[in-house]
Amino acid sequence: QVQLVESGGGLVQAGGSLRLSCAASGRTFSSYTMGWFRQAPGKEREFVAAVKNSGSTYYVESVKGRFTISRDNANNILYLQMNYLKSEDTAVYYCAASSLLTGVTVRGQYNYWGQGTQVTVSS
Repeated sequence: QVQLVESGGGLVQAGGSLRLSCAASGRTFSSYTMGWFRQAPGKEREFVAAVKNSGSTYYVESVKGRFTISRDNANNILYLQMNYLKSEDTAVYYCAASSLLTGVTVRGQYNYWGQGTQVTVSS
């Protein structure tokens, strides 16, 4: 069982930066694939980024070069550094954990989800 709590969302101007954090409970955090998803109003929840326990990272094309996912296994924290934010990045951002090593971009592969944190980018 893993419990996830996101923080760090807020209102930022276009071109600005935010860092999201996800605190995880449980002693097996380091074994999970961790991901960030987002959901804008009226849209499906979409994959943003993921990091495997090996450290391999994956990004949706629209955030490559702007967002960086990282994990601190010693403290059970997942991060998403978001730079050069755009209005289209506005969404609720969710942290998720998967016990699987495949399909890291697929929402259904994730077992555990946080409650989400709102990111609003003003243009």
